[in-house]
Amino acid sequence: MQAAWLILTLDAELIEITLRSLQVTVTAVVISAAIGLPLGAWLAVNRFAFRRHVIAVLNALMGLPPVVVGLIVYVMLSRSGPFGVFGLLFTPTAMIIAQIIIVTPLIASIAHQVIRDLWSEYHDLLISLNTTKTQRIKTLLWDGRRALLTACLAGFGRGIGEVGAIMIVGGNIDNVTRVLTTAIALETGKGNFALALGLGFVLIGLAIAVNVLIHNLSRTERSSQW
Repeated sequence: MQAAWLILTLDAELIEITLRSLQVTVTAVVISAAIGLPLGAWLAVNRFAFRRHVIAVLNALMGLPPVVVGLIVYVMLSRSGPFGVFGLLFTPTAMIIAQIIIVTPLIASIAHQVIRDLWSEYHDLLISLNTTKTQRIKTLLWDGRRALLTACLAGFGRGIGEVGAIMIVGGNIDNVTRVLTTAIALETGKGNFALALGLGFVLIGLAIAVNVLIHNLSRTERSSQW
């Protein structure tokens, strides 16, 4: 009951943590999409030496252990690291960087699979029109936009539920880097189950909302009716 009351009364701490989680994850997904979508399309359209090896590595990176990513980012951003001068450790920026590393391979791999299928379908047409590689990539990205949006939303789902890397590089600092997942872990350890459950319900609600959005945008029901 206390958890539900915190949600219904729009508890200030709950809202703050939720908004910070959305800020970090949405920013990371937007940047990851800007990198991953063109990369996936480029890999589908171009042929070059070791292409299959590059694709295999990209697929393997989808399973990167988040704690390892967090450790690498921590080392890079620490005072003794190459980017320590920027003072990014234990800031939302460091959390965004970690999520970008985690989410980008997922979006790029899904984009590659989607564009690969479209490329096999439109290959002859686009070649006959004497289009450039850039035009082909833009055309395929636009034509596969719904499936690619699903890839971005899948990246959002991966990012919003991340805790290991975020905890390492963010530090779970109150009013600075505390997000839904790290707050749930902290409040559970403190025995504050009401707030932990409230945060958990919000996290589940966001996950459900993403899945509903995927379902609607993909128009699976409408397609199946045809």
